[in-house]
Amino acid sequence: MHARVRWLDHMSFVGESGSGHSVVLDGSPEHGGRNLGIRPMEMVLIGLGGCTAFDVVLMLQKSRQNVVDVEVILDAERSEDIPQVFTSIKIHFKVWGKQLSEKHVARAVDLSAEKYCSVTKMLETAVKIDTTWEIVEAA
Repeated sequence: MHARVRWLDHMSFVGESGSGHSVVLDGSPEHGGRNLGIRPMEMVLIGLGGCTAFDVVLMLQKSRQNVVDVEVILDAERSEDIPQVFTSIKIHFKVWGKQLSEKHVARAVDLSAEKYCSVTKMLETAVKIDTTWEIVEAA
């Protein structure tokens, strides 16, 4: 895996992935940024959400669950001291579908957290991560 980050100006950067995708990163105005892009720690949190969402959707599809939509809501607390690392992260899955099995949803969420999500496995060594889920019956 390969990535590159290049400085644009002020506190703005562009991150380029090895797969050819780009994202703008920027600092907050109080740190010289202009609020033109996502903050690096927000990117870490989104990476966590994307990784675990990918796992859960894939597992639910493989178990032939009729999934209509999935939303992962992440809330993180950070240390007040520098470096302002994450101290805790709450992950909440909202899974919409038709006649979804609670057993399958719970298993997919648990397996992602315990085995498959690389980002979770890296972060959990330093951060307390709690995961919850709910099923919403689709119309």
